[in-house]
Amino acid sequence: MTEGQPGLLALVLRSGRRNTGGAGDPAVEDAGVPAEPGAPAGARGLAGARAPGAECDLRTGPYQEAAEDHLSLPEDGVQSADDCEAIRQLQVRNELTAADGYAGVETWRIIQFERAAAQPSSLVGCGQETGVVVCVDLTRQVLWVRDGTRVLFGPVPVRSGMPGYATRTGRFAIYQRVEEQWSDLYDGPMPFSQFFSGGQALHGSYREIWEEPGSHGCVNLRYRDAERLWRALRVGDTVRLWGERDG
Repeated sequence: MTEGQPGLLALVLRSGRRNTGGAGDPAVEDAGVPAEPGAPAGARGLAGARAPGAECDLRTGPYQEAAEDHLSLPEDGVQSADDCEAIRQLQVRNELTAADGYAGVETWRIIQFERAAAQPSSLVGCGQETGVVVCVDLTRQVLWVRDGTRVLFGPVPVRSGMPGYATRTGRFAIYQRVEEQWSDLYDGPMPFSQFFSGGQALHGSYREIWEEPGSHGCVNLRYRDAERLWRALRVGDTVRLWGERDG
């Protein structure tokens, strides 16, 4: 199920579960950065993104060939004006603020997300779980939720731990939910926090999801995705994470 499409999520929304679960306050390990003063919660927009026709970065990026393949461009591995504009449009539609047409690591992550969204058969790796399970592919930086063989939510892009702050891998369960968490450690908001391992949580971010180098260990989602995920999950639901953030 791709972003914006009506899907099966509505069948499993559990309204009324807005309270926290579990005992005690976790030592949270991440935080987002608040939106600009006066902006509504979760607002991000494309302010600062290059407008159509703006000057492109004509350097050849490290993911040039991947971008050419993904966008069905002539595959010569060399940036051109036409390549740059096509890559820039890819960046704009995925809300990359620095949409300059350069095929850097942010563009690679966008390609990984779009490929996952376009190929439901690629949503594998979560094991033989029964019931609702959150699947987090750290290599591709995407998350989805399934119930048995049905995909109920996603895939959506995520941002996991940066070097030195790796997101833990393995099988966990959501043990506490806090709708309006604040990280004292990093002095920032963590909206729709769903904790699965110590201070590591699935939560929304006011920062651009493609921002490098990564989180402080939590699995960050776009604000709107985190809000939808909050309505879909409850304490005790399984979370499985595998792979490693590259780039």
